[in-house]
Amino acid sequence: MSSSVRRVRALAAVLVAGALLAGCSTFSEEGRDQYERSRGAQPGAVDGGDSGGSAKPEPPYDVRPLLEPEKKYLGVAADGAPARMGAVEDFAGRAGKKPNLVEFYSAWGDRYEQALVRNSWDYGALAFIAWEPFGTSMKDIASGKEDAYIREYAQSVRELNLPVALSFAHEMNGFWYPWGTERTSAADFTAAYQHIHDLFGEEGATQVIWVWSPNVTHPMPKVKLEPYWPGDDYVDWVGVVGYYADTGPSTYQSLYGPTMAQIRGFTRKPLIIAETAAQAGERKPAAIRSLFRGTAERDDVIGFVWFNFDKETDWRIESGPLSEKTFKQEAADPRFGFDVTKP
Repeated sequence: MSSSVRRVRALAAVLVAGALLAGCSTFSEEGRDQYERSRGAQPGAVDGGDSGGSAKPEPPYDVRPLLEPEKKYLGVAADGAPARMGAVEDFAGRAGKKPNLVEFYSAWGDRYEQALVRNSWDYGALAFIAWEPFGTSMKDIASGKEDAYIREYAQSVRELNLPVALSFAHEMNGFWYPWGTERTSAADFTAAYQHIHDLFGEEGATQVIWVWSPNVTHPMPKVKLEPYWPGDDYVDWVGVVGYYADTGPSTYQSLYGPTMAQIRGFTRKPLIIAETAAQAGERKPAAIRSLFRGTAERDDVIGFVWFNFDKETDWRIESGPLSEKTFKQEAADPRFGFDVTKP
């Protein structure tokens, strides 16, 4: 079964449960190959760095200025991006502001997409990868069975030497993914997360911003988050996932407040809304205002990533003229957006 089919089935389970989430792949193998052909590379070839061997290696990129910026991230996940940036540019035109964070999804076993990370950076955005461990288990990762792949991935991160945000096994506190609560214990999840982090450290891949991404707690309020916490030494951002749906919480506080309060019981790490959008309908403009203003008011929330897809429902900002107008008005807030290449 393909990972995309698994994601659709997982999402269907969430829809039935009433959570209405949208964690779906945004980049196809075909799109990747087309992008590589446009660069003159062979599809599937590893995109290495300078092969001269005589040049003095650059020092590792210092991600620390990106961790707690003075202004907020305005992020997007968009169709075909970052292989093709047309959808991101369209989003920027409609929003009236260029996004500085571009999220895409990578399945376990995929190589590190150097070309895509570079493409995001050249546009002026930090790449944000949701790394989805389909086809393996947290026990196998923690026990070392996947070490060769993890090390190869980390080596590629180090070689590219650009910053990247990496969210491993997002929404682990939900039931809809195989690394979630129905098939994986909190202890196995944290052991796998820590093991991957440690291997990256051994390989010198310090260009990573490590993101721990639980789902908002209201669909499964009995699942406590702290047992899934890998520890402050292993996480840079807490990436909360939560969407404004027609049924369910409709304000920033009701959607994110309980989850953020629980998180603040065990860490002070910066928060970012790692995936969000609002379902098309009458409530959408108010939801957009809620998202911007709630994020702006909290100093500990450093931004959000908008899932700009017409998938299951029309999450795009242009789903209605009032929604698009509202998004553009709110995005004009000077607290949102900055040049990630000069934080």
